[in-house]
Amino acid sequence: MDRLRAFEIFTTVVARGSFVRAAEALDTSPANVTRYIVELETHLGTRLLNRSSRKLSLTESGEALYERSRQILEEVAEAEALASATTLRPRGRLRLNVPVSFGILHLAPLWPLFMERYPEVELDVVLADRVVDLVEEGFDLGIRIARGGSPTYAARKLATSRNIVCASPGYLLGHPPPKVPADLREHACLGYTYAHTADEWRFTDAAGAEHVVKVRYAIHTNNGDTARAAAIAGRGVIWQPTFLIGADLRARRLVELLPGYRLPDIDVLAVYPSRRHLSAKVRVMVDFLVQAFAGKQAPWDR
Repeated sequence: MDRLRAFEIFTTVVARGSFVRAAEALDTSPANVTRYIVELETHLGTRLLNRSSRKLSLTESGEALYERSRQILEEVAEAEALASATTLRPRGRLRLNVPVSFGILHLAPLWPLFMERYPEVELDVVLADRVVDLVEEGFDLGIRIARGGSPTYAARKLATSRNIVCASPGYLLGHPPPKVPADLREHACLGYTYAHTADEWRFTDAAGAEHVVKVRYAIHTNNGDTARAAAIAGRGVIWQPTFLIGADLRARRLVELLPGYRLPDIDVLAVYPSRRHLSAKVRVMVDFLVQAFAGKQAPWDR
């Protein structure tokens, strides 16, 4: 059994959610995919996937192998790219999809430096908060703000951002600050359309216990800056990442609430359609962004 190929097939099955879709993505047959999964489970002496007529789910062993397999495949792809692309010159059009607020605040200042360093690369930067299909819409690279990596694409982590619940001093003059998450039910909250938890905010306390509260939205928007502006104007409580509101917290335009409770952190990822045959222009952009955000603390938390 080719174990590297087995890892690739296994991770693709998990990412695509079915043997058939994995076979299509890998240009092979479902029978071949099934054979590799069975051989891998036999080799490891454990079941990796729970199979039913409707869906697949990972076993505990499968979850552990999935995370490690993804890392191994990314490392192999990076080694291949380094070996095959060292003689290639970065050139041509590089089409990027980036989130609006993050793109304006933290990426726009970097583009002139990249252009100076790689003058033969033509940047085409499209700002959009919706999640696009990179392959279908013709993007070479995307920046994603997400939890837990990217199940669909190859990814490099650039940074981590904390999520903070906060409100303006003006709002807090007329509304007592919440002491526990459940108190948020008595407050006007400002919602973000693409938040994966919708109107349920999930906190973890110092002991690791989870607290889930269903909030009431005074405004709902698909743009973080719109929610931020409403919060600064005193219209309610906001939950946003520090890459957007870090400067407001330092300037006391916004005040952190519920400091004893944590919201899940989110990762800033550079994602690209394939780990194999990475073009020189994509490789240098990924390396450039990794270097730009390198450090123990993200720039918005310093």
